Amino acid sequence: MEFVALSNTIKVPTFTTIFNTSTTHPLPNTFFPFPSLRSCACKAIISTNQTSSHPAQKSNNNVLQPHSIDFELSSLTALSPLDGRYWGKVKELAPFMSEYGLIFYRVLVEIKWLLKMSEIPEITEVPSFSEDAKSYLQSLIDNFSVNDALEIKDIEKVTNHDVKAVEYLLKQKCQSNPEVAKVLEFFHFACTSEDINNLAHALMLKDAMNSVIFPVMDKLIEALCKLAKDNAHVPMLSRTHGQPASPTTLGKEIAIFAVRLSRERKDLSQVEILGKFAGAVGNYNAHVVAYPDVNWPHVAEEFVKSLGLSFNPYVAQIETHDYMAKLFHSLIQFNNILLDFDRDVWGYISLGYFKQITKAGEIGSSTMPHKVNPIDFENSEGNLGVANGGLSHLGMKLPISRWQRDLTDSTVLRNMGVGIGHSLLAYKSTLQGIGKLQVNEARLSEDLNQCWEVLAEPIQTVMRRYGVPEPYEKLKELTRGRAVTKESIREFIQRLDIPEAAKLNLLKLTPGTYVGAAVELARTVENAVSK
Repeated sequence: MEFVALSNTIKVPTFTTIFNTSTTHPLPNTFFPFPSLRSCACKAIISTNQTSSHPAQKSNNNVLQPHSIDFELSSLTALSPLDGRYWGKVKELAPFMSEYGLIFYRVLVEIKWLLKMSEIPEITEVPSFSEDAKSYLQSLIDNFSVNDALEIKDIEKVTNHDVKAVEYLLKQKCQSNPEVAKVLEFFHFACTSEDINNLAHALMLKDAMNSVIFPVMDKLIEALCKLAKDNAHVPMLSRTHGQPASPTTLGKEIAIFAVRLSRERKDLSQVEILGKFAGAVGNYNAHVVAYPDVNWPHVAEEFVKSLGLSFNPYVAQIETHDYMAKLFHSLIQFNNILLDFDRDVWGYISLGYFKQITKAGEIGSSTMPHKVNPIDFENSEGNLGVANGGLSHLGMKLPISRWQRDLTDSTVLRNMGVGIGHSLLAYKSTLQGIGKLQVNEARLSEDLNQCWEVLAEPIQTVMRRYGVPEPYEKLKELTRGRAVTKESIREFIQRLDIPEAAKLNLLKLTPGTYVGAAVELARTVENAVSK
């Protein structure tokens, strides 16, 4: 795209994008589920009418001039950090959530629809395919590669229509197969682009969640369960409103997050991934005219379900995206719970309750050599914020479309991978942080031993049981705003007019033993998670 000069001094550069198949950035051969995936690259060439011997040469009036550099896509030039700095941590999403993934699933849907039509007796023009023809069509799916996707992008430059470009490529490839060549015009038969797109997007989400996101969520929940059980017995001072409160155990507080996250993960897995296949405005208009004897709603339902999706019969041109909103909002809730955990652990590290295992060569601060910062939890928190911002827009925008359809959802849907990618990055950061944690029991005990006032709660509760008047008020007078020690608490207990056995039980209490059922709750966390 070209821009005119903003002034006589500064020239605005021309940007040209070049796609090619050669790159120093090959995609791995293990790029599941597409074994033929190889490589792709793009170049951004920035040029001006001026030449310079240095990338950023100053003009006579000391104004920095635009420069000319031939940029290739790499971790340094990618606009999104997901495709640059963090690529190694999120690349397993690329087969599903990338432009390549979208094109692949479009190809899959188009081919599966042609195969489905060959099974409908009333459509005599598409006879049943032989096993060889079926195998050939399936091979187009199994062997789909980046080069195939790039070929589709080249066709799109002419058609200016991405879905039509898929249809044209399939027609080209199938000309060599005698059986399929006879029915080329039945590719994309009676379909609107959104019949293909909505199923492609649904499959992208389904496979990305099942293959990548759910397994990492499960690892996260498992790590929390282990941390909870390992520290079920470790007493910890609670803090409500930031002030000392009734003690708990470290394990039980971690267990809370394991259960919360597992509950949300279960809700996510139960979201129905929906698809439609009802033509231009959801009424099978063209279908009925072409083949009035076919039960098209039944055929569409069978086809959508054959892809592993649930069927939505009441739609306009687009699938209504309500399930997407539900999915994204559930993902936001999972992320919010994890963000809460990140902040709590950050605070516990600050209090000294956790130490962090150091790694040789790592630097915490460029100027303070002693620093070991909780960077994994901070990284997770930051990425969860970015993820939730994108997912929130998706969840709020996608269910809204003017009349039977507008195009605003199209560009938004291309950003599904952004929110999901930053979520994945956050999950991995939290997992990495958990792996570095080392409990500092001495520091935990120190805080407890300085807060004997927390025993005011059980003392006044026992006083209530035995009818001692104004128990709350008496403990308030003893403890509120005053320094409370082991000795002053025990002296108060000795003066109580309660049964001797009850008094002895109170005298045995310490801030470290006053943890209620916390130990058992932490030890049995896996039972709660499994439910």
